[in-house]
Amino acid sequence: MNKMIKFQSATFWTDDTGILYCELNNENPGNKLEYAMVQSYIDAIITLSNGKPMPFLIDLRAARGTFSIAAAKLLAKDSKLVKLRVSEAFVTNAIGIKLLIYSYKRLYDPVTPYGIFNNVEDAKEFCNAHKREFHGSI
Repeated sequence: MNKMIKFQSATFWTDDTGILYCELNNENPGNKLEYAMVQSYIDAIITLSNGKPMPFLIDLRAARGTFSIAAAKLLAKDSKLVKLRVSEAFVTNAIGIKLLIYSYKRLYDPVTPYGIFNNVEDAKEFCNAHKREFHGSI
């Protein structure tokens, strides 16, 4: 890991693969991700990416809960984040989280390419394919 930023329920990092990793680790199903925390996450992503667009690999295997509408809109529409997000690969093994992702993508961010995977290796392959596709189009 080259750079890392930790929060109570999330860790963000990059390495020499050109992928931005996010691991959410909240086991409380009643938890709701709020706007202020999303803003902190966006600031971390901006810092880690150094303004370079990259695929996001989001590990949600240890995550439970949901997000506020304001938080979802901010994640999807923040102009700085939109410029950095090449694609999103979500890793989860929970049907509830998969349904949450499908709803979020359909309602708030139908544009960014995404995939939902059961393991990190497949998610990395997806990220690498989109990274090559994105950088090849520049």
